[in-house]
Amino acid sequence: MRVVMIGTGYVGLVSGACFADFGHHVTCVDKDASKIERLENGIMPIYEPGLDTLVETNVRAGRLDFTMDPKAAISEADIVFIAVGTPTRRGDGHADLQYVYAAAEEIAEYIDDYCVIVTKSTVPVGTGDEVEKIIAKARPRASFDVASNPEFLREGAAIDDFKRPDRVVVGAQTEEAFAAMQELYRPLYLNETPLLKTERRTAELIKYAANAFLATKISFINEISDLCDAVGANVQQVAKGIGLDNRIGSKFLHAGPGYGGSCFPKDTLALTKTAQDYGSPMSIIDTVIKVNDKRKASMVDRIVKACGGSVEGKTLAILGLTFKPGTDDMRDAPSLVIIPGLQALGANIRAYDPEGMEEAKGMFKDIELCDDAYHAMTGADAAVILTEWNEFRALNLKRVVETLSSNTLVDLRNIYPLDEVQNLDYHSIGRPNQPK
Repeated sequence: MRVVMIGTGYVGLVSGACFADFGHHVTCVDKDASKIERLENGIMPIYEPGLDTLVETNVRAGRLDFTMDPKAAISEADIVFIAVGTPTRRGDGHADLQYVYAAAEEIAEYIDDYCVIVTKSTVPVGTGDEVEKIIAKARPRASFDVASNPEFLREGAAIDDFKRPDRVVVGAQTEEAFAAMQELYRPLYLNETPLLKTERRTAELIKYAANAFLATKISFINEISDLCDAVGANVQQVAKGIGLDNRIGSKFLHAGPGYGGSCFPKDTLALTKTAQDYGSPMSIIDTVIKVNDKRKASMVDRIVKACGGSVEGKTLAILGLTFKPGTDDMRDAPSLVIIPGLQALGANIRAYDPEGMEEAKGMFKDIELCDDAYHAMTGADAAVILTEWNEFRALNLKRVVETLSSNTLVDLRNIYPLDEVQNLDYHSIGRPNQPK
């Protein structure tokens, strides 16, 4: 099949490369000339493990190409994906759909024979209806269908998630559209990956509901961790105890400094705004958002307490800046709240992240970006683990003690067993400071 991907951001580029790897011909379209030039030269605009090799392989095979001119590609396409950004709209919290609608107008200009236009971007309920109206108004005689095919990709594991998904969700209004999407995903369908066929609005809501539920699990276990601190219990054991229940499951039950990234913050907010518009408010998700915002800010107090009640004039080594390991994504990362909060209290910040250093240059003021974790810790009064990168899981703890000017380690990800940190002034979340 001939596929066009409008947008070469995280979702568009990963999806386009994977569809090409399935054997389809994919053209990725973007208006950013420098991005297209970099992609044509094999330079990835994002960090995602394995993506550079996947792109190179399929470009070399002639199945994947990049362009700023969508005319020829769209006119010959069987399926056109809209995979542009839907950031939070300033002022009201709704998803900003201007790029989605602009893409729809562009598609309408060039479609020729029958094709399926698919929203891959995360969009509020009813967006597909509006896309359909835009195209029908511009091209009244055009033969097309509009479908919803939400993505469920985890940054850092996106390629594996695409090729080995738990399910594929397709929302459409006609059997012709379903048939086209089933053919597109045929390699997965033959491996018996569940393909859930729904009405279009249902598919749009599934994505938001999934992310909101996962965000709820994170905020829930974070509040439980606070209670564990208060009563002297161990949140990791509590999480294991409830996670072994198949009705609950163990994933997303890891206490930490709060969720961030490109999806959970904006999607939970957009869902509550949609619910308000339809007169069906979602008090649980409203609370999740408030709990998460409060969580990030409270980490500043936790770090200050671990440092003896004040960080004024002290140097802190921050290990990890991205919102999670395996990505260079800084969007809504806890570090964006925690570091300025510590600086406001007089702390000097030295920081290191395995992949986020370039992004960090434009995100923070007056911090020293270091070459590695030990460089950041050299002479620091305390080290703070914000992101659970593997290299931070394997720190030489003896060297940590020798490198820091004190032996204070604040672990906001609980990555070290308590019995391994006896020589440190070690502070974690929701766990007794001494093993029991």
